[in-house]
Amino acid sequence: MLRSLLPFIAVLPALGYSLISLVCALKYFKKPGHHASQASPPGVSILKPVKGMDDDSYDNFASFCCQQYAGEQQLIFAVASPDDPAIPVIRQLMDDFSNHTISLVINPALHGPNYKVSNLINAFPQAVHDIIIVSDSDIFVEPDYLQSVTAHFSDPQVGLVTSLYRTSDVHGIATALEATGFTVEMIPNVMVARQLEGLTFALGASMAVRRKALKDIGGFEALADYLADDYQLGNKIHCAGWSIALDSCFVESVIKTENLMTVLSRQLRWARTMRVSRPGGYLASGITLPFPGALLATVLASTPIHGLAAVALLYGVRLGVSTVYSRRFVRDDLLPRWLWLIPLRDMLAFFAWALSFMGNRVEWRGSRFVLKPGGTIEELV
Repeated sequence: MLRSLLPFIAVLPALGYSLISLVCALKYFKKPGHHASQASPPGVSILKPVKGMDDDSYDNFASFCCQQYAGEQQLIFAVASPDDPAIPVIRQLMDDFSNHTISLVINPALHGPNYKVSNLINAFPQAVHDIIIVSDSDIFVEPDYLQSVTAHFSDPQVGLVTSLYRTSDVHGIATALEATGFTVEMIPNVMVARQLEGLTFALGASMAVRRKALKDIGGFEALADYLADDYQLGNKIHCAGWSIALDSCFVESVIKTENLMTVLSRQLRWARTMRVSRPGGYLASGITLPFPGALLATVLASTPIHGLAAVALLYGVRLGVSTVYSRRFVRDDLLPRWLWLIPLRDMLAFFAWALSFMGNRVEWRGSRFVLKPGGTIEELV
């Protein structure tokens, strides 16, 4: 009897985690969004660190200029090189939206091995408002984005507001592997973390921070030696006594056409970054991964039928939960079209998790770094 139950016990952690993530999402998304009009909406300074071109760069940038927002807005682009190919696009944006306050900072000064943070440090003196928004260059936002995000700051204890992100348009299997990962892995993980312990980190696609909270942690300079600057910004603000809010207004991460090796390299970089940032929690997360549970179930099964039944149960639940996430919560239209890709995505996620413990080197935007304990980095020449 026990032998026949072993494969079902093997898949229980992953199966249970999937159901827990569904319950957490149901609790979060049933809440009303923060879209109510504010009597005196705060002014915002939006910092855009840029290096090179992304797909739809102009449209991504312009989405921040098309906000239905009554407060004052300032948009600051920061690049390191006067030859950056994004500069003509930024200049065009400045011409097309001449009624907006848009500036461009070109400064090659480095303040640490994280080039993105160096751009932020160089741009920050131009920021004039108390709410500072940092958003990656490949992010597109809806017209109600600023209204939704800034509403959280009516609570004086909120030091940072971060946003969930999705990708709704993919270009083949490689980018679908990454995009489905947001829906079936990243967002469920955030839902569980928020419910069980509260948010202690930020998501880099969109981070709105109160100026006083940023000052309390030592400014952007405190992030210059870290690779996971988004995680560190949120964690340091949390440790400084501020609360972190998660906004329900999704932002869109626009993924360009890439090959499988580029996507896998980025997955490994993220895995190793999280491993050094949260070593204990990241190690424990391995028991919730579906692929090793399914593999163990087939090994422990007394008969092939028992093994297949356990795997079928696991993936029946997992694919069902993933579809609910995609269709009801994330609304990215990826599933059920790419549902067949989820088992492969799970296998790659497990290998990325395992490989993250087998080295400390990562590649990021053409440069190679070695990760140090705690998440700091050192560039390899």
